Amino acid sequence: MVGETDRQDKKDTRNLFVVLTVLVVVLLAAVLLLLPMITDMAAVHFAPGLGFKSGAIIAFFATIVVLLLFALGAGDGLIGELQFVLPAFFAFFVVIWLLITWIF
Repeated sequence: MVGETDRQDKKDTRNLFVVLTVLVVVLLAAVLLLLPMITDMAAVHFAPGLGFKSGAIIAFFATIVVLLLFALGAGDGLIGELQFVLPAFFAFFVVIWLLITWIF
């Protein structure tokens, strides 16, 4: 038999799901509406730089070197730090890539 607390939990969960769904839909709509402005801004700010393709190659090798140093310096070696290195790779790569593209 379902108690009153279970009903309240189901109601709270349903309300939270609806709010989160609406929030995601609003954020997606905002991104779609702002996409032309974002691409124009990116073209203006990143055009004089090194270029996305060359910046990505340099950022890839720079990220590998930095994360190898971090993993070896952490003490557990490469295998012990793998769960931290994989997500960090993508974060470091994107940041280094955009910075290289923008600055150079």
